[in-house]
Amino acid sequence: MKIIFKIAKNELRNLFYSPVAWFLVIALLVQCAIFYTSVVHQLALYQDTLSGNLPPIYKFLERDTSNTRRVFLGGDSIFNSVMQNLYLFIPLLTMGLLGREINNGTIKLLYSSPIKLRAIVLGKYLAMVIYNLALIGVVGIFVLLGVFNIKSIDIGLVLSAELGFFLMICAYAAIGLFMSSLTTYQVVAGIGTFLFIFIFGRIGALWQRYDFVRDLTWFLSMNGRVSRMAVGLITTRDVFYFLIIIAMFVSFTLFKLKGEKDVKPWPVKAARYITILVVCVLLGYISSRPRLVGYWDTTANKVNTIDVKIQKMLKQMGKEPLEVTLYTNLLGAHAGPGFPEGRNPYLDVLWDQYLRFKPDIIFKYVYYYDNDGRSDDKQLYKTFPHKTEKQIAGIVAKLSGQDLSMFMGPDEIRKIIDPYAERAQLFIAVKYRDRVAHLRTFDDPEFWPDQRHVAVAFKQLLTRSNTKVFYLTGNLERDIYITGERGYEWHSTAQRERGALVNTGFSLDTGSIENHDIPADINELVIADPKTELSATTLGKLQQYINKGGNMLILGEPGKQVILNPLLKPLGVQLRNGTLVEVSKMETPDKVVPYKTDAWDDLADTRDVRQLKEARKDKIFIDSNVIRINTMAGATAIAYAANGPFKITPLLHTMPQRDWLKAGRLVTDSVPPVFRPQEGDIKDSSFVTMVQLTRQLNKKQQRIMVCGDADFLSNHGGDGSTTNVFYSWLDYCRYPVYIEPLDTHDNKMTISAPMAAFQRIFFVWILPGALVLLAAILLIRRKRK
Repeated sequence: MKIIFKIAKNELRNLFYSPVAWFLVIALLVQCAIFYTSVVHQLALYQDTLSGNLPPIYKFLERDTSNTRRVFLGGDSIFNSVMQNLYLFIPLLTMGLLGREINNGTIKLLYSSPIKLRAIVLGKYLAMVIYNLALIGVVGIFVLLGVFNIKSIDIGLVLSAELGFFLMICAYAAIGLFMSSLTTYQVVAGIGTFLFIFIFGRIGALWQRYDFVRDLTWFLSMNGRVSRMAVGLITTRDVFYFLIIIAMFVSFTLFKLKGEKDVKPWPVKAARYITILVVCVLLGYISSRPRLVGYWDTTANKVNTIDVKIQKMLKQMGKEPLEVTLYTNLLGAHAGPGFPEGRNPYLDVLWDQYLRFKPDIIFKYVYYYDNDGRSDDKQLYKTFPHKTEKQIAGIVAKLSGQDLSMFMGPDEIRKIIDPYAERAQLFIAVKYRDRVAHLRTFDDPEFWPDQRHVAVAFKQLLTRSNTKVFYLTGNLERDIYITGERGYEWHSTAQRERGALVNTGFSLDTGSIENHDIPADINELVIADPKTELSATTLGKLQQYINKGGNMLILGEPGKQVILNPLLKPLGVQLRNGTLVEVSKMETPDKVVPYKTDAWDDLADTRDVRQLKEARKDKIFIDSNVIRINTMAGATAIAYAANGPFKITPLLHTMPQRDWLKAGRLVTDSVPPVFRPQEGDIKDSSFVTMVQLTRQLNKKQQRIMVCGDADFLSNHGGDGSTTNVFYSWLDYCRYPVYIEPLDTHDNKMTISAPMAAFQRIFFVWILPGALVLLAAILLIRRKRK
C-alpha cells in the first residue's frame, strides 16, 4: 500500500511540475468564476432593485423559485456550462501517464524492480483521482460561496452533482490510463481517449431496435448517468456503473502491462480481457435490476421523488402485478418514441420514478398499423396514391427503419383493442387486476403523461371510480366535440391536451333528455348556453334532478337570459337583462375582466389557493394579475336572493365602478359605448358574474354553479386550470388528483449587488492571477534545480 502512495506522490509531483496541470486548474477556476459570479450578481441586482418595489404577494409567488438551481444548474451555470466540458481536460493529463515511462526508458526499471505491476497501475491511477479531487475542489470553492450567498442553499443537490461529475472524470481517467498503455505516442493516446469517451457517450443510441443488444448498449452508455446526480438523485445503479467502468479499464491496463512482460499465447491474453468484460457486464446487469436499485433523493424538497399520494397508491397495490402496455401505431402521429429504439428512454424518463416504489411492474409492447378507421384522416392516401394500407405501412416502416413483420394488421389489433377510441395514436394501457386505465401522450415538448395523469390512472384502478359529467344537448348548446370558437372540446374531450377533463379523471357524455331520462349514475350535469327555449318536459326533468340533490354547472349568455331564467328562478338566481360593458383601449367593450372573491379560495386545495388564502389572511395587497382570470367575452350580471333555498356566494365579480350593464344591443365595432341611464343602463358598485349555490340535502351538500358567460369555457376563451376547478368542486374534489411541488426555501440571496460585483473581480481576476504567479514561481524553481 505504501508503494502505491509513493508512486501516486511521485506522479503528482510530475503533474504539478509541468505547466499543463496548473493551466487546467486555473482555466477551470476562471470558467467557474465567470459563470458563478455572473449569475449571482444578476440575481443580487434583481433582488436589490425590485424587492422594495414589488407587492408583498410576490413573496408567495416566488416559492417555487430555487436560486440553487439557477446558480448551479441554470443555462449559464457551473454544472451546465463548465462541468460538462471536463472531458476535454482529462485526456491532456492521462495521455502521458505510461507513454512517458516508455519513452524515458524507466518502464524497464519498473519491470525489473520488485514493485508489482498492480502497484504501478493503481499508484498512477490514484494520482489522477487525487488530481480530479483538486478539480472538484475548485468547484467546491463556489459551492462554499453558495452557502454564504444563497439563503438556505439546497446543499444536497449541489453535493450530489459534484459526486456525479467526480465519478465521471474518474471514469475518464481510467479510460485515459488504458489508452496511454497502448501507445508511446501521447497525442495518439489523447485522441484515443477522446474517441472512447465519445463512444461511451453515444453507444446508448446504437442498435436499440435489437432486443439482444438493447440493454447491453444502454448499460454501457454514460449519457444520462451524471444528469440524474446533477439534479440531486443518486442511484446505486449509476454509482456502480462508474465503479465498474473504472475497474474494467484499470484491469485492462494491468493486463496490457502483464502481456508485455509475460510470454503467453494471444488466446490466453484475449481471454483475460473477455473475462473482465463479461464479469463487468454481468455485474452491471445485476446492479441495474429494479429490485436491487437503491435511490437517494438529496434535494431539500424531494423534487425527484413521486408525490406521497402516488406512493400510497403503489403501496396499496401490494404485490399484485401492475401491467403496463405501450400501443404504437406505425401510421399514427408521433409513433417514433414507441418504436423499439425508444423503449429504454421511455422506461427511463417515464417509469423509473415509479419502479423505485414498485419494482415488479410488468412492461409490454404492442405494435400495429391501422389508418382506414379514421374517416377524418386520409392524408396518407394523398401522400401515397394508388397504394393499399398494407403497402403504405411497408413504405412507412422502411422510412422508419422498422421491420413490418413485427406490426399487427388492422383486423388483428381490433380484436384486442379499439384503436380509434384513442384516435389510433400512441397510448399506454395500465392494467391492475381486471381493470384498465389509459394514459395518453400529448402535443407538447414533455410528450409523456406526468404525475397528475398517472395518479388519476392509479386512483381509477384502485377505486373503480371517475367523475361522470353529462352535457345537455337538444337546444343548440355548446358542443364538446367541436374545435370552433363556440366549441368546448379543448377543455373537455381533447385527448391530446394535457389538462383536458378526459385526461384528469372525468368521463364525459352528451345527450338530450327530451325523450330520455337523465342518467342516474352521473355526478354532475352541464347546461351550456342553450339557444332555443327549453321544453316543459326538459324543464321538468331538470327540476326533478335538482330536487333530488343533483350537482350542476349552468352557463348563460347575454340575450338568452329568458331561456335559463325559468330554470334558475326556483333556485333564487336570475341572469340580469343586458350586457356588461368595460371600455378599454386594448379590447372591445364586450370583454370584461372578472376577479376572484374570497370564496374562490375554497373551491380547491391547491398551493396557489393556499398562497392566496395566506395573503388575504395577512392582509397583504394582492396584485390584480394574481386574482383575475381569463376575460369574459360577452357576459351578463347575476342577481340572487339572500333568503332562497340555497346559500348563494359570489365567486367572480367585476372591478368596482368600472363596468356597467347596458340595456339593449351592444355595438362593439364602432365608437366606445357611453353610459346612458335614461336608456336603462345600470352602474352598480360591482357586478357578480359567477355564483355558487350550496345546501344540505339527502345527507350531502348539493352544489350548483351559475355563470353569466358561456364563452368563458370555450376553445378560444377557456383556461384549463380554472376549468378543472369548477368540475372538481362540483364532485367534491375527487378528481383531478392535484400533484404539486413543495415550496422552496432557497429563493433569496444573502449578498448585495455591490458585494457580488467585488466577488466577481476577486475570483475572475485576482485569485487566478495569484495562482498564475504561484505556478510560475514553482516551475521556474523546478527548472533551476
